[in-house]
Amino acid sequence: MVNEVVVLGAGLAGSEAAWQLAQRGIPVVLYEMRPAVMTPAHQTGAMAELVCSNSLKSDEPGTAPNLLKEELRRLGSLLMSVADQYKVPAGSALAVDRERFSAEVTQRLRAHPLVTVVGQEAQRLPCEGLCIIATGPLTSPALTAAIADFTGHSHLYFYDAISPVVDAESIDFHRAFRAARYDKGGEDYVNCPMTPAEYDDFYQTLLAAESAPLHGFEKAMYFEGCLPIEELARRGRETLLFGPMKPVGLIDPHTNLRPYAVVQLRVENLMANAYNMVGFQNHLKFPEQKRVFRMIPGLENAEFFRLGQIHRNTYINSPRVLRPTLQTHKDERVFFSGQICGVEGYVECIATGLMAGINAARMRFGQPALIFPRQTACGSLTHYVTKADPNHFQPANINFALLPTLPVTESRQWRSKQERRREQVRRGLEALTAFQRDLGETTATRGA
Repeated sequence: MVNEVVVLGAGLAGSEAAWQLAQRGIPVVLYEMRPAVMTPAHQTGAMAELVCSNSLKSDEPGTAPNLLKEELRRLGSLLMSVADQYKVPAGSALAVDRERFSAEVTQRLRAHPLVTVVGQEAQRLPCEGLCIIATGPLTSPALTAAIADFTGHSHLYFYDAISPVVDAESIDFHRAFRAARYDKGGEDYVNCPMTPAEYDDFYQTLLAAESAPLHGFEKAMYFEGCLPIEELARRGRETLLFGPMKPVGLIDPHTNLRPYAVVQLRVENLMANAYNMVGFQNHLKFPEQKRVFRMIPGLENAEFFRLGQIHRNTYINSPRVLRPTLQTHKDERVFFSGQICGVEGYVECIATGLMAGINAARMRFGQPALIFPRQTACGSLTHYVTKADPNHFQPANINFALLPTLPVTESRQWRSKQERRREQVRRGLEALTAFQRDLGETTATRGA
């Protein structure tokens, strides 16, 4: 029997899985093809590189993303502890300095005596022993073919877009202003307000802007939760005003009025010298991005550290392929985690990596793999990716629709949706505590 566990991919899921295994005394061979072989979206060879954004979403109690993060903290997630270490101001969201975050994860894994990092592309699946496939949505063509052959099913795909990053020194604060919506979290965002006339000019120009071409053999299938800004605009003039450019909760100090529309920028790093254009993921040609986005008040002279781009995301039809333990039906020694198994979002990837790592460790010790309680966010994620309709399966973020609803008789006790959701969160954490207690564990400290 092979002693080590092979982990393919050192992104968010693979890095977390490798840490969970190593912290349990199991040797890990961690494959990562970057920087020798790069992807269309990554820029470095660092582990756990954050590509689309630096935000790990809401950290406000009573929300589904916060529940998932709190579960991961209690389960000893390395990546959550590093995220908390390198967080940057972002209102009620948990955002991180992405360079320091990735550098710390890389250092911790490379320094671990039980982790062996192999800096080359894995082109096939291991023939024996335990394996966690966490190669992400940009899995190399050779390994994608090997996975397709292994699963016996065609892969699904969609296109994911990333947002531009602006040089903070190029923002004009005679028009822009600092504030968080409803004053939550201090002045953590830069806001670029628009009048109705400015919005109309911007909207019409955006509609007419030229997109970068897709390959002729590929069809655009965007993830609904991460639509390019130009795709949203095509749904109607008002769509952006109720989406990424909504002005609610903000007052322009230059006019003492609520703007008609607003573009928000979120700080990218601890130095606060770079800002991410929130919700402005796009697939426009680079010159078009500069032309269109410099129409935004305050960004007339913007310099861009990074422009938006689009890339193909590959993922398996998990309801046909996976068990609730993230093991495959075909071979219990093979696990999938991260975006390739059909979850969307940084924290969701970390969660599936953690669960796959824990279960691979248990299997290595001859123990049964765990199915996390349905009331927990972790359990709801695995329930979704393994029990959803395989004929209409699409990636999903954690949200209250995935969590069990309260019984109707009990639901009437709670006067508002917020109270019901807080109760769902309470029950989720209570279920996790009982789950850990039944396993003979307490709140984990392995991630520290």
